[in-house]
Order: sequence, then structure tokens, then C-alpha cells
Amino acid sequence: METAELGDIRGQVAEILEELAGAAGLKPGRLLVIGVSTSEVAGVRIGTGGAENIAAELFAGIDEVRQRHGFDVAFQCCEHLNRALVVERQVLERLGLTEVAAVPVPKAGGSMAATAYKRLIEPCLAESLEAHAGLDIGETLIGMHLRRVAVPFRPTLRYVGKARVNAAWSRPKLIGGERAVYTLPQSQDSRLCD
Repeated sequence: METAELGDIRGQVAEILEELAGAAGLKPGRLLVIGVSTSEVAGVRIGTGGAENIAAELFAGIDEVRQRHGFDVAFQCCEHLNRALVVERQVLERLGLTEVAAVPVPKAGGSMAATAYKRLIEPCLAESLEAHAGLDIGETLIGMHLRRVAVPFRPTLRYVGKARVNAAWSRPKLIGGERAVYTLPQSQDSRLCD
């Protein structure tokens, strides 16, 4: 990619993530999972042209929005590391996640995970997690790491570089039946269950 295009992808991911952060209510204590194919961002088939320079620009755009909102980020590895996730150790410990042993590199983990591992303060790999929201750049299949119930989110900008973008946020399950109430009534009513 040309230098100008690299700058564009930083801005594109930041714009998309800012929009998702607003829709998903991302704030401190919330977790976002990100899957990226740098190959797809560059315009080639997933797994065939990973690029750490692309990952570095994406990381910068993501980190800019993360710092502004205070949420935590997990970066999904590729299938060669069983889609483990790069997280800060304090996130792993706070959430009680299972740690797995590997260091992601571009050919086993992917360029984005390898870049995140190098740039986080105290990186480690989590086997799996349930994130509050997710951003998928290049159709990397992040759904396995989202909480139930995932709500599709269609950002205004649908591409980063040449890669399609999908996103989702999650909401609590609605339980009960036709008598269930999901917000507190405005006044007390004698017809409520005791």
C-alpha cells in the first residue's frame, strides 16, 4: 500500500470504531473484540499477503478511539493459533480468562495479532472470551467471541482499505414471556405480581 493509503486506513478504522463505540456504549469495563485480515485490507485474499505496516496503522487508529472511551480490546489471532486473543494481562486476570501459551507472529497468529502483542503493555493470549462488541475487518469470523445476544451493526463506512467491515454489539437476553417487563413501571400498580 502507498503511504497515503496507509494514513487513510488509520482514519477509516477510527471513524468506524467511533461510530460503533457510540452505538454499543463502549466505556471502561467493556470489551471489544477485533478481527483483522491485513491481506484483505490490502486487496488480496485472506491469509495471502499479511502486512505489519497495515496492522500498525490499524492499531494506531483503534488505540486512539480506545483511549478516548476507555474500553478494553482483544485482538483475534488466525486459525493457526485456534483464534486465541491478544489481551492485556490485567484484562485476562480481571475477567478470569484462560491463558494459553504462544506468541503470535505474522505467519501463525496474523499480522494484526502480532502487532498488538508487540504494542500492548503486558500482552498475553486468552483462549476465548465473550466481548460486549466486535469489529471484523476482512470477514475473519469474530462471532465466536461475542456475548449473546449479538446485534448486527452496519457502520456508515463499510470498508477499511479494500476489506469489508462487519460489526456487532451485544445486549442482555430478554427473558420471560408476554407478561415480562423490561423497564420499571412509572407508578405502582396493584396488578403486579408479588
